[in-house]
Amino acid sequence: MNSLKLCGFQKTTLLDYPGYVACTLFLGGCNFRCPFCHNSGILDGSADESITMEELMDFLKKRKGILEGICITGGEPTLHPLPLFRLMDQIKPLGYRIKLDTNGSRPDILKQLCTDGLIDYVAMDIKAGRPHYGKVCGLDEFLLAPIDQSVQWLKEGHIPFEFRTTVVKGLHDIDDFNDISLWLAGDSPYYLQEFVPSRQVPDKNLTAVSSNEMELFLAAAKRFLPNARIRGIV
Repeated sequence: MNSLKLCGFQKTTLLDYPGYVACTLFLGGCNFRCPFCHNSGILDGSADESITMEELMDFLKKRKGILEGICITGGEPTLHPLPLFRLMDQIKPLGYRIKLDTNGSRPDILKQLCTDGLIDYVAMDIKAGRPHYGKVCGLDEFLLAPIDQSVQWLKEGHIPFEFRTTVVKGLHDIDDFNDISLWLAGDSPYYLQEFVPSRQVPDKNLTAVSSNEMELFLAAAKRFLPNARIRGIV
């Protein structure tokens, strides 16, 4: 895809960019097919645009000084490197902080965005433990190496970041979090997020784990990830 498709826009959020009043932009297209995805309607890049680039920039200019940041999510934003760089080049001079949500599959793009000073925070999804990562991503053929490159690069501390896993009953078990704890081991911030069923999720049979299971998974993660936390349980 040679251009960005702006498939969703949330004008104000207090949740998507921790510590900042922000807006959220959803870009179409993704290379994963996770059965628990809440944005399944935009994954193939065919969804209608909900906002034009001109409307987006006009909004950001008008909200300058009111909003503090923008979260760019998807889909997977790093699939569109050149237009993504151009978009961020336009946003940055307005004084906005930019948070990137990514699955980590394009470590080269992630590194370049950081090197160019275009992003201020990264939230990287850790889909599962390494042994069945591809299955949870909904892919028959899968290479973990790019994901691991992104993990190791973020752990080096080049930019503020968090790792996070959406926990789904039937897709995750204690072995996942034992492995994730070893894989991410260190002081990295790591969040277990509650899965919330919705009409947009491809697999309508998926459900959330119990609060007791979530606590067990958290305990497993904390073995080597002392900064592991639960996010999203009311």
